[in-house]
Amino acid sequence: MSVHLDETAPYGPGTHPNEHQSTTTAGLVDSDVPNEDPCTTESYAEPRVSRCRQLVTVLAAFTVNFTACGLLFTFGIYQALYESMATQYSGPFTHASSSEIDLIGSLSASVMTMAAPFAVAWAKYFDTPRVVWAGALLFGLANVLASFGTALWHFQLAQGLLLGIGTSLSFVPSMTVTPTWFRGRTGLAMGIASAGTGIGGLVWAPVVTACIDTMGFRDTLRLTGALAAALIGAAGFALDWEPTMRSRLHAESAAISPAGGLFRIPLPAWQMVKQRKFIAHGLGAAFQSAAYYTPVFFLVSYAQSLGYTEKQGANFVAVSNACNAIGKISIGFVADKMGRVNTFFLSTFLSAVAAIGLWLPSAVLGTAHEAPGRHLYIAFTVLYSIFASAYVSLFPAILVELFGVKQLPYTTGVLYMAQGMAALVGTPVAGVLVRGSDGAKRSDDYTGMTILVSSLLLATSACVAWVRFELLLPSSSSVSEKHRRWKI
Repeated sequence: MSVHLDETAPYGPGTHPNEHQSTTTAGLVDSDVPNEDPCTTESYAEPRVSRCRQLVTVLAAFTVNFTACGLLFTFGIYQALYESMATQYSGPFTHASSSEIDLIGSLSASVMTMAAPFAVAWAKYFDTPRVVWAGALLFGLANVLASFGTALWHFQLAQGLLLGIGTSLSFVPSMTVTPTWFRGRTGLAMGIASAGTGIGGLVWAPVVTACIDTMGFRDTLRLTGALAAALIGAAGFALDWEPTMRSRLHAESAAISPAGGLFRIPLPAWQMVKQRKFIAHGLGAAFQSAAYYTPVFFLVSYAQSLGYTEKQGANFVAVSNACNAIGKISIGFVADKMGRVNTFFLSTFLSAVAAIGLWLPSAVLGTAHEAPGRHLYIAFTVLYSIFASAYVSLFPAILVELFGVKQLPYTTGVLYMAQGMAALVGTPVAGVLVRGSDGAKRSDDYTGMTILVSSLLLATSACVAWVRFELLLPSSSSVSEKHRRWKI
């Protein structure tokens, strides 16, 4: 399969063809530009970048997603295993509740994005490959340390907190620098890169399951940690800012000492933060992240409540990851055709419909009517994985669409952090809503969880609709026809 990507880099020195041309200092927009509007601009001359370099960048980002995020999203397998170990007489998970065990996965997923401001800052002030290599080292170390855990909190710190930091230092730079290499087809490029998460989960899920069965979960953690460190480290060699963007960022940080660069977080200008579209996008990101990881981490556990075995439940992880990859690539392609914001809303709304129309009825009916409950859950797994995953892949492209590529280092970290904070709250709260005692649970024990996820996804859809509506309104400055067009 051949994928046609742009032969040209972004316009001008770190700018986008639709971006308002204003100077920035230390990440702040000049005060005489009250509304940084990416849709009211003229373009600079366009430097040439080889298609090969673009492909290498996308493949490197794909590899990071395949490894770091792919392994992170197999936590549902560990979740089910650890819950089964909670009934043992003695062990690290004895008497642990579902929410306490889920905190491991919630920590890793939330810290992955909560640490984004630091990951972006270090990628901005230091060489991006070095940041990715540090992430690779921490990712491998986290898995190895977790393999020696003897108490629940050991796993929460290692497989949760430390793994999240390692993932952040590798994943966030890869998803931040990649859009800077593209002018058009950004949705497709980011879809391919982030599809690594789904394909990685599809590959890693059966590998992790087989390894746990043959060598135990401790040796599995050691093996996957070593492999992940090698793959992420190799990908780091190819990840860096587009040359003109890199030159501009280096010029900005030239006067900053290395020690200062460690703690100097790039922040968006207040003029941008107070815009309604920024507020709406930030709220939507928080609501979506609070809901997104819950179905992923509870795939196996919920499947078991419908009578599936643990191995059969693991197949849901594989199906979810396959659909995840398909959705990111196909919806990324569609986004470049019908408009990224339009596609963003449509995919978010359909993920909410899947939760309300399929998962909630499955939970309600599954206990008394197992067969319909199973059918509904299979349909939910497929549709949710296709449409909800598109939010993740389109997120950086939407930031470029709304605020311009020049502001990407300043908007990415803050909004990713908002996502992480929401995930840290949303998924554990959803776990608390699961009724039933330790051990076997019924599908209707998950009704509260499904209602929470459905409500959060509906709120996300409303926020994305708000963003789309804001783009139809005249701004305080000149308004381009792009705002008034349907395709955006």
